[in-house]
Amino acid sequence: MQKKTHEVDMVSGAIFSKLVMFAIPVMLSGFLQLLFNAADVIVVGRFAGDNALAAVGSTSSLVNLLVNLFLGLSVGTNVLVSHYVGSGQREEVERTVHTAIAMAVISGVILIFVGLFFTRPMLVIMGSPKEVLPLSAIYLKIYFAGMPAMMVYNFGSAILRAVGDTKRPMYYLSAAGVLNVGLNLFFVIGLGISVKGVALATTISQVLSAGLVVWALMREEGMCHLDIKKLRIYPDKLKRLIRIGLPAGMQGMVFSISNVLIQSSINSFGSVAMAGNTASASVEGFVYVSMNSMHQTAISFISQNYGAGKWDRIKRIAKECLAMVTVIGLVMGIGVNVCSGQLLHFFSTKEEVIAYGATRLLYVALPYCMCGWMDTLVGVIRGLGYSLLPTIVSLIGACGFRVVWICTIFQWVHTLPCLYSSYPVSWILTAAAHMTCLFFIARKLHPHGKEQTKMIEIGGNKER
Repeated sequence: MQKKTHEVDMVSGAIFSKLVMFAIPVMLSGFLQLLFNAADVIVVGRFAGDNALAAVGSTSSLVNLLVNLFLGLSVGTNVLVSHYVGSGQREEVERTVHTAIAMAVISGVILIFVGLFFTRPMLVIMGSPKEVLPLSAIYLKIYFAGMPAMMVYNFGSAILRAVGDTKRPMYYLSAAGVLNVGLNLFFVIGLGISVKGVALATTISQVLSAGLVVWALMREEGMCHLDIKKLRIYPDKLKRLIRIGLPAGMQGMVFSISNVLIQSSINSFGSVAMAGNTASASVEGFVYVSMNSMHQTAISFISQNYGAGKWDRIKRIAKECLAMVTVIGLVMGIGVNVCSGQLLHFFSTKEEVIAYGATRLLYVALPYCMCGWMDTLVGVIRGLGYSLLPTIVSLIGACGFRVVWICTIFQWVHTLPCLYSSYPVSWILTAAAHMTCLFFIARKLHPHGKEQTKMIEIGGNKER
C-alpha cells in the first residue's frame, strides 16, 4: 500500500503526466528551501538594515562553495539507487541507502569544522567590506553548525526521489519552513539579535527536516528501508557513490568558485549594490529551482529506465524534460521581470537597492531558460551513467568562460550589466556542448549493442 501511495512507476505507462507528478513536489521543495534564505533576507532587510542584509546575502556563494562538493554525493545516491531499483537489486539498494546516510553524517561534521575555521579568512579574500565582515562571519559559523542536518536531509531526499517519492520531502520542508519563519520573527523582532537570530532559525529548522526524513526512511517498508543499527559504510558502494557524485560535487564547487569571483566583483561596487544583488538573487532563485526540478526529474527517470533497459522511454523523457524546462524558464523569467519592482520591494524599500536588483533580473533571470537547457542535459547524461564528462564540459564552458570574462571583458567594461552578461553567454555555449556530447553518447549506447549492458553496471571501469 505504501508504495502505491508514495512512489511513482517510472518505467511503464504515461510519461508526461508522471514527469509533472514527480517534478511539481521537487519544484515546491526547492521553493521551500529558498524560503529559508529568503525569510532570512526579508526579515533582516526590513528590521535590521542594509549591512545585515548584505551580510546574510553575500554569504550564499561561499556556503555553496563549501557544501557543493558533499552535496554532489547525493546526486550519486540518486543515480545509484535509481539504477538498482530499476534493475530490481534489493540488497544493493539497501547497502547504498545505509552508506549514503552514514556519509551524510560524516560530511556534515567535516563541514562544521571547515565553516568554523575557514569562513572568516575566505570572506576576507572575497573582499567583504569591513562593516559587513563581522556579521557575515557570525552568520556563517552558526549556519554551519547545522550542516549535518542539511546533509542528512539532502541525502535522504535523494533516496526517496530515486523511487519516485517527492511528496514527503516537500511536506517535511513545509513544516521546517513554517518553523523557520516563526523563529526568524521571534529572534529578530522579539529578541533583537538580527543576524545571529536568522542563522539560529535556519539551523533549527534544518534539524527538523532532517529528523523527519530519517523517520520516513526508518518506516519505509520497501527497498529503501533504513535501520539505524545497520548504518555503516560499504566500501564498494562508497566507491561508486564517489565515482558518480564526486564529479557533480566538483562541478558545483567550481561553479561556486566562479560565483565567488563574481560576488567579489559585485562587492567592489559597495554595500548598496551588494544588497540589490542579494535581493535579486533571492527572487531569481525561484526561477532556477523551478527549472532545476526538471534536472532532478531527468536524473531519476533516465536512471531507472536505463537500469530497466528501456531506451525508447529514455529518448522520450529527455525530449519532454527539455520542452518543459523551456516553458518554465520563459514564463517565470518574463514574469519576475514584469513584477520586479513589487518583488524586490519585499527585500528593501530603498529605490537604489531596488534599481540594482532590477538590473540583475534583466540580465540573468530573463534568459534563464538557457540555464535550464544546460542543467537538464546534464541530468540526462548523468542518468545514463556518465558523470565526469558533463562535469568537464560545464567547467570549461561555464566556469572557465566566466573567469576569463571577469579577467578580460569586465576589466575593459567595468559595469554590473557587463558582469551579469557572463551568465547567459556561458549558458548557451555550455548547453550546445552538452547537446553535442549527448548525441555521441546516444549513438554509443545503442539498445541492441553489448555496450548498453556493460554501462548499466554503474560505477564500473567505464568513464562517466
